[in-house]
Amino acid sequence: MPQENSTAPTEFVLLGFSNRLEVELPLFGLFLLVYATTLVGNIGLVVLVQLNARLHTPMYYFLSNLSFLDLSCSSAIAPKLLVNLLAQRKTISLIGCATQMFLFAAFADAECLILAAMAYDRYVAICHPLLYTVAVSRRVCTSMVAGAYLSGGLTSLAHTSFTFTLSFCGPNVINHFFCDIPPLLELSCSKTSVNEVLLFTLCGFIQTSTFLTIVISYACILSTVLRVHGADRRHRAFYTCTSHLTAVGLFYGSLLFTYLRPSSSYSLDTDKVMSAFYTVVFPMLNPLIYSLRNKEVKDALRRTVERRVFSQWFS
Repeated sequence: MPQENSTAPTEFVLLGFSNRLEVELPLFGLFLLVYATTLVGNIGLVVLVQLNARLHTPMYYFLSNLSFLDLSCSSAIAPKLLVNLLAQRKTISLIGCATQMFLFAAFADAECLILAAMAYDRYVAICHPLLYTVAVSRRVCTSMVAGAYLSGGLTSLAHTSFTFTLSFCGPNVINHFFCDIPPLLELSCSKTSVNEVLLFTLCGFIQTSTFLTIVISYACILSTVLRVHGADRRHRAFYTCTSHLTAVGLFYGSLLFTYLRPSSSYSLDTDKVMSAFYTVVFPMLNPLIYSLRNKEVKDALRRTVERRVFSQWFS
């Protein structure tokens, strides 16, 4: 692209999904409902794990961190999306755009690593139960979670730094509803080959390595469970994994489709729909997936509600 105007923009315009009021108002109502459900579900799950001693286990420690990341990831995107759906000028400042990109990328990368840690937890619990207290100790869990946040922050910092050192000239209109990397690269009048390689390499490494970790963990789990005598014991072992597998399938399916494709095959309109799924909808689904299919979470919720009602009734 020729460098017609190398003046750095002070703001970007987010096209979003539509500029028609009859489309934007229903979308505003839908996304507001989804975001409110995300807040209630994820905050509720974090609080529930903290209040119930029976949930103070590695699996629920990872789950509460997953809920925090879902809440944070959605909060980096949804508030600005909701504002722009009602605004005439759908703008975001340069600093706001960089901050949104950094936060979203950091939380998304950290979530990949937390999902892999959860798969490792299930692998040790089912395949090596006698080693569980050592292999998944409090120190190990804390180190894995800290490593996830640190890795997410560092890779996101690399993406954001390389993206915003590019020159942006010509129109400052982003064909998306948030500041994501591929649509910003489309606006640059600099060479973006390094950024594309960085995107493919870092995202590819984190997403592919964590995905392989999950696949290998569940392959070992499947092999172990199939050797277990008794259909009931096999069913219980599989049942503890179904929620995590559902979450992994939804998350990685949309994420791999969006970021691990050559730039020539990008369709920003298609990517908007996929992006809306993993930035806004998926964080809402996780608490539902893990609570509706998890007897321990449902029992803990029931006990907490009964205890609160009982204490208020007799106070």
